[in-house]
Amino acid sequence: MILRLFQVTTHPGKEAAFAAFFHGTAIPLMRTVDGLLAVLPGAARMDTPNAFVFVMVWRDLDALKAFAGEDYAAAHIHPDEAELVATRSVAHYDLVSPGSKGLLSEIVHGHTTHTH
Repeated sequence: MILRLFQVTTHPGKEAAFAAFFHGTAIPLMRTVDGLLAVLPGAARMDTPNAFVFVMVWRDLDALKAFAGEDYAAAHIHPDEAELVATRSVAHYDLVSPGSKGLLSEIVHGHTTHTH
């Protein structure tokens, strides 16, 4: 499995518009993608109001490439967010099973009940 970390920073003053896109378009879209086993969206916090992140768990490289294309290492964005995003980055990792296999299973199968 591949862990994909996708981060964006919005232009100043564009936080609310991006938040609306993030919650209304990006998150629902990502939850429908074949081969994406888990998506964990991270919204802006008070101390970082213009930073957003997606942590994704992909079944394999073929699934990731089917979504992002052969140039999967590039941080592509949706055309609707182009004017909102100041910076973007993406990184990929091989997923290492955490100490709690139960938690990983819950995340991968969309049944996470843990809150912090």
